[in-house]
Amino acid sequence: MRNADLTILVIDENAIRSSIIEEGLREAGHLKVTVIHEVNGVARIIETLKPDVIIIDLENPNRDMMEHLFQLTRTVSRPIAMFVDRSDTASIEAAVDAGVSAYIVDGLRKERVKPILDMAVSRFNAFSRLQRELAEARSALEERKVVERAKGIMMKLRGLSEEEAFTLLRQTAMNEKKKIADIAQSVVTAAGLLT
Repeated sequence: MRNADLTILVIDENAIRSSIIEEGLREAGHLKVTVIHEVNGVARIIETLKPDVIIIDLENPNRDMMEHLFQLTRTVSRPIAMFVDRSDTASIEAAVDAGVSAYIVDGLRKERVKPILDMAVSRFNAFSRLQRELAEARSALEERKVVERAKGIMMKLRGLSEEEAFTLLRQTAMNEKKKIADIAQSVVTAAGLLT
């Protein structure tokens, strides 16, 4: 996706600071930039705008505001860059736990906005890929467990060898145009009903 195509939402209560971010983004070729100065109602704006990236700038974030933003960022699966003037370890950890991709303390300068945005998008994409790979690995492991249980049931009930049980599962899956794991799940479910 090219810079000009990215839709960017800037959340900043300070008009001067938000103009620094907006200027940095526009100079970097980002054309679809929306700036809001009010944190309240931001969930509705995100739902309507569907931004590709969110930049949050807070001069002096208080606990309530940070918690409100973190609740929001946990539910929004988007790259998020956050600028703050000062911070503590707990706030940084809370931001990372909430899914903030880049957390910058005392670093708001227009020439830094683009590299920080690029880094936030890159980190978000890498993290999303890892989450997807983890989910796929867990799913494959669960499927393998179900297939093993189904083979065990078939070996016990029909006196088949492990290889014969697997061949029968595979053949049935091919005949029914289904995944082996789906057929295996049917065997396990049926055995559960019959015993």
